[in-house]
Amino acid sequence: MILSVIIPLYNEKATIEEIVRRVKAAEPQDKEIIIVDDGSTDGTRDVLKNLAADKVKVILHEKNAGKGGAIRTGLEAARGDIVMLQDADLEYDPKEIAALIKPIQDGMADVVYGSRFMGGRPQRVHMFWHQIGNRFLTFLANITYNYTLTDLETCYKAFRRDFIKDFKIRSNGFTIEPELTAKIWKKHARLYEVPISYYGRSYDEGKKIRFYHGLECIWAIIKFRFVD
Repeated sequence: MILSVIIPLYNEKATIEEIVRRVKAAEPQDKEIIIVDDGSTDGTRDVLKNLAADKVKVILHEKNAGKGGAIRTGLEAARGDIVMLQDADLEYDPKEIAALIKPIQDGMADVVYGSRFMGGRPQRVHMFWHQIGNRFLTFLANITYNYTLTDLETCYKAFRRDFIKDFKIRSNGFTIEPELTAKIWKKHARLYEVPISYYGRSYDEGKKIRFYHGLECIWAIIKFRFVD
């Protein structure tokens, strides 16, 4: 199976080269890398000029469309049998990609989420209220969709491409996470979770998600339950 790794990014000049190097080195070797730059203004695009290669596709948004917009572009360009998401900020370890996609390769799953809260993997001691917010959003999603998820907001999500190819993604921002989960639920996916590591960064180190994004996700969890 060929794997497509979508890397949506905005102003990640300091980390994009390293994350691409790590993704290239990770198993499986048979993969394409799709970088979607969402209107970066910090010099990231100068770095990207040197990264475009045979199996690295670089797509540039002229205007910032948000994380959801960048993922939508990446999904449209992906050609692999399995599609997964990878942040560009080094918070997630590409060495764990093989474990993430294994339930799909084995024919057990349609979708796999990498959970930061299942335990058993290294975790940076991080912001308390950030974790509380994540757990609350996951709890609300579980009530809404009758799931037993442990990590709704994880970046690490992998899909069978033939399962998600008809998804019409409407979210432009961070509400992409609950929207994807709603669509997965409505399509009766075989959804699995696997434990992953997490090397979270602080706001001083460049973390972009804010409190108001959590409020938007609360509304999105409820909205996408009933509206598509």
